[in-house]
Amino acid sequence: MMQEIFRVISLSHRKAPVAVRERMYLNQEGCVRLSNSIREVLEVEEVLVLSTCNRTEIYYSSPRDRFTEILRLICLEKGLRDPFQFERHFEVINDEGEAVRHLFSVSMGLQSQVIGDLQISNQVKRAYATAVEMKLAGPFMHRLLHTIFHANKRVQQETAYRDGAASVSYAACELARELLQMHHTPRVLVVGLGEMGRDVARGLADSFPELTISNRTLAKAQALATETGAQVLPFEDIHDALPNYHLIVSAVSVDQPIFLKSHLDDLAKFQQKFFIDLCVPRTVEPSMEEIPGVIVYDIDDIRSRTDATVAKRVAAIPEVEAIIEGEMAGFIGWRKELTISPVIQRFKEALEDIRKEELARYLKNADAEESALVDKVTRSMVNKIIKLPVLQLKAACQRGEEEALAEVLRDLFNLEAKNTSEISH
Repeated sequence: MMQEIFRVISLSHRKAPVAVRERMYLNQEGCVRLSNSIREVLEVEEVLVLSTCNRTEIYYSSPRDRFTEILRLICLEKGLRDPFQFERHFEVINDEGEAVRHLFSVSMGLQSQVIGDLQISNQVKRAYATAVEMKLAGPFMHRLLHTIFHANKRVQQETAYRDGAASVSYAACELARELLQMHHTPRVLVVGLGEMGRDVARGLADSFPELTISNRTLAKAQALATETGAQVLPFEDIHDALPNYHLIVSAVSVDQPIFLKSHLDDLAKFQQKFFIDLCVPRTVEPSMEEIPGVIVYDIDDIRSRTDATVAKRVAAIPEVEAIIEGEMAGFIGWRKELTISPVIQRFKEALEDIRKEELARYLKNADAEESALVDKVTRSMVNKIIKLPVLQLKAACQRGEEEALAEVLRDLFNLEAKNTSEISH
């Protein structure tokens, strides 16, 4: 039987433009359907599908490369007719060690557009949870993902790699939480649901139950509201509704300000209100801050919060890589032991067969007490005989010599024989 090898098919921002990535993007239902298709059509038993705005990746275990078949299944799921036009945008990794390293690297945010992306580790956890729920995660995947989660925890505890916000959207969310931490039920409005606006809305949804979103295309706002639980405000009503919100995040793409001082001229004196303007050109009129209690943060204010964080994260990369190497070494050692465990099991079974055969031959006339004693003594002897070769095999795994030693064991005890009884002759 050919060995199952862990592999990855990756489409990401490194090789694919956004126009291709969005055509390959899979929502949660799409990930589930694709996973089912891979299992049923290709008879693959371990599958993890990860799909975000920056990457769509399929991790799977198979004796051979299934890239062509899986690409066809992705295109069937997405209603795309010509799979071959997308081939060049994919990275295919069929070396198990490199595939494992790739998932470590992705999960740590080392391959993200924003270094150290916090969101990707949660997305990997959700993908793994889906695989577990679908019974598509076997011993290999369970061990690998839990090793990655442990590495992630160490990175968080032992390095500065996860400190602070390193993207505009994350920094905006972090600033919003700081500004509104003293409010019991703060009301937040996010206007404009392009990529950055969507990221901000998703990032704020868990922190602010009173979140409202607005977009010129109402259907787009309604779709995101279904995902996040936010309320929807019609775009034409945003100006009249401004007094109702403690914080307004603007991510609208326009050529001139749409939030003017005149919209808040009748604001109650010293009523505190914050604007976070993520746009260039600016969408919040600079004179807005002339109103007592109104504070405006523009894109430069947000980016200044990210620059120091990015520098700190880049400086911490060698520490992160050292943690990955250490955790990978332990995992690869376990993987090698998993590979030789069938040999160890056959070795134990072969010796047990010999033991039982000899007991049956020599204890025909023994009484129950004698039989029990001999059984106990011979069982102890076999366990002691087995112990040293097993320890030697495990030590050989650490040196990368396990296959040579396993082959010696197979030859010495004829472990490949269909009938182990011939070992005793």
